[in-house]
Order: sequence, then structure tokens, then C-alpha cells
Amino acid sequence: MPTDQQEIIEEIKRLKAERNAIILVHNYQPAEIQDIADILGDSLELARAAATMDGEVIVFCGVDFMAETAAILSPRKPVLLPAGDSCCPMADMITAENLQKAKKDHPGAAVVCYVNSSAEVKAESDICCTSSNAVKVVNALDEDEILFVPDRNLGRYCQRFTKKKVIPWDGYCYVHDRITPAQVLAAKRAHPNAIVLVHPECRPEVIDLADYAVSTSGMIQEVCSSKTDDFIIGTETGILYRLKKDCPKKQCYPLAESAFCRDMKKTSLAMVRDSLVTLTPRIVVPDEIAARARCAIERMLALP
Repeated sequence: MPTDQQEIIEEIKRLKAERNAIILVHNYQPAEIQDIADILGDSLELARAAATMDGEVIVFCGVDFMAETAAILSPRKPVLLPAGDSCCPMADMITAENLQKAKKDHPGAAVVCYVNSSAEVKAESDICCTSSNAVKVVNALDEDEILFVPDRNLGRYCQRFTKKKVIPWDGYCYVHDRITPAQVLAAKRAHPNAIVLVHPECRPEVIDLADYAVSTSGMIQEVCSSKTDDFIIGTETGILYRLKKDCPKKQCYPLAESAFCRDMKKTSLAMVRDSLVTLTPRIVVPDEIAARARCAIERMLALP
């Protein structure tokens, strides 16, 4: 590791102790950011950590909707997003006004909101979900009709496992939506003994060719617990670093080298250090929106 990078890491450790801060890091973040995490996980794991962990300051290494979720669940703590301009294009594919109109068009439907969405959209929703619990959330509701926003692919995935009618919003994750069946078949030819794991944000025709569709935490669990040694990983390539660390005896191949999220890679060690120095950029959610969004998030977290 370069000396200057190690110096920044030492500064982060010192500042973290001074601020009594916790660093939450998503599985898609750069390797050096994963290495400084107090909690490294997927959206559900990080949401739970934001709601329950001690610490006076939360540093969120991810994208804006994740930091907003932490701010909603920990309203008395400063929540910092070191890469202040890191966003989720899928979250921007629906607005609160869009959702209000959709609710009028489907008055009997419950609104299930993927956590990859803005605080304003969460505030208009009945319950949130993540990729790891979306099916459970949909089936836990009493309503027979589900308005699922904003990810069409995750909504279609849920439809496979419920008798309810799922009405998906036409949003998508550009990283997962670009993965093609041809790429899956090519990866299988290159690694014929490998198990294929893809994210539920992938297109249905890609999921059909996979062995399992699971969240990032599900991928880590499957790779580490399986008796199989070879895996093809169909999600953002940042997870491969964690898989190598957690399951060093396994071989994990990217399904698509192009599965790269620009915004997830914006965070740098210098940004984390500077956030701890200045307590900026700080994510603040207006109280009225936060209160309504909190209901949807906490309803999700209360599920067994």
C-alpha cells in the first residue's frame, strides 16, 4: 500500500475515534473503502446497522438513497456521504408526484418501495424492501395487488413467487439491466463447472439462465457455504473483492466485466477523511418526509 494512502487510513482511524463515528460501506464500494468499514454489507444489512449501532456520527460510503435511509433511521446523528454527488440513477426514475398518480390509478394496491429510491418516494409508500427480502415483503401484505417501485426487474422477480398481482414501475438498474443472456451463456462455456449467481435486478431472461438469483449478501453466503469451488457472479464487480477476502479458496468470475457502477466508485479515502474533519457533506431529510418514510422502512425492519 502506498505510504500516502496508509497515512490517510491512519488519519481516518484517529478522526473516527475522536468523532465516535461508525463507517458503513456497501459491497460495491472500492476495495480500499471496504477495508476501512465497521460494517460492510448490502442495503438491508446497512439499514439495520444505521438503526441499531452505537456511535455519534455515521459515515456512509455508498450512494445518496442509502445515506438518506440512515438519516431517516438515526435523525439525531449527523449522517455523512463522503462522495456527496454519488446517486442512484434508478432512484431518479420515479418521483413522489409520479407515485401519487400511480396510486390514484391503482387505488386498492399496496405500495412496495425498493429501498433504492428517494426519501420522498419512500414517504409515499406503504413498506420498503431490499433485494434480499422483496419476496417476503410482498407476501407479508394483505393486499392482493402490489404497486412495486421503482425496479421493474425486481418486481417481475417477485411475481414469480406470489399469487398477488405485481404492477412494476418501469425503472431499472443500468448495471444489472445491461447483463445479457449471451453473456451468461459465454460465461458458462468458459467455466462449465461454475454455479451462476445473478442479482434479482437482472432481466428475467438472465435470471432464467442462472442457478440462483440472490442479493449480494446471498451471493456471499452461497459462495462461502457451498461445496462447489467455482462461481460466476452476475452483479456489480465490486463484490468480487469481498468474495476473495471472505472465501479465499473459491474461484469467482465476473459474469460481465462491464458491470460497473460509476457512482459506487466515487468514494475515496481522502473524501472519507475530509468528511470526518468537516462533518460534511451531511445528508438531511426534512422532518415531515422523514417521519412518513420512517414508517415504511421500520415496517420492513419489523418483519421476522
